[in-house]
Amino acid sequence: MRTLVFARAPVAGQAKTRLIPALGAHGAARLHRRLVRQALAVASEASPGEVELWCAPDCRHPFFAECAREFGCSLHAQSAGDLGERMYSALCAGLPALLLGSDAPRLGVDALRNAGRALVSGNDCVLVPALDGGYVMIGLSAPAPGLFQNMPWGGPEVLAETRQRCARLGLSLVELAACSDLDRPEDLALCPPHLLDGLPLAKRR
Repeated sequence: MRTLVFARAPVAGQAKTRLIPALGAHGAARLHRRLVRQALAVASEASPGEVELWCAPDCRHPFFAECAREFGCSLHAQSAGDLGERMYSALCAGLPALLLGSDAPRLGVDALRNAGRALVSGNDCVLVPALDGGYVMIGLSAPAPGLFQNMPWGGPEVLAETRQRCARLGLSLVELAACSDLDRPEDLALCPPHLLDGLPLAKRR
């Protein structure tokens, strides 16, 4: 089972931009580094030897090479297009596959293993919902482009729309327990404290 982690290069001002008002540009980038490592650690434990780090805008940032050495993951450049096009292209490089972002530090090994079992047992799609109306992980066992085209990414209706599309397409869907993610300053209250150690406390809200 391939496990894919999507991540942006940790460049100040370009990573976790919605957290910049709380942490500053450099603090948000530092947190992003920690979140990517956390995601890779969980993915590596759940699916040893089959973890892929899909990088944006490309694989050239030194941080990605550090991750490859530390976790043994392979590096892949995300394709062109919107988020849905990039996700679908990565997933379809070899199905079945699970794809997660790097902003859900409470997503655990058991959730990934259960997601993999859901696909292996014959289901078409598996999701870990986010508390804000999106999802933090998706898995597919067969191609399903309709789940990704013209999706209102970043909005609170992504999960509901994905459920409706699965129903219309006749896809069997398994949903696991919902998980928090870190998108906005108020979400920092849900972040494991060790990931915030040393970040600019004076700027947190």
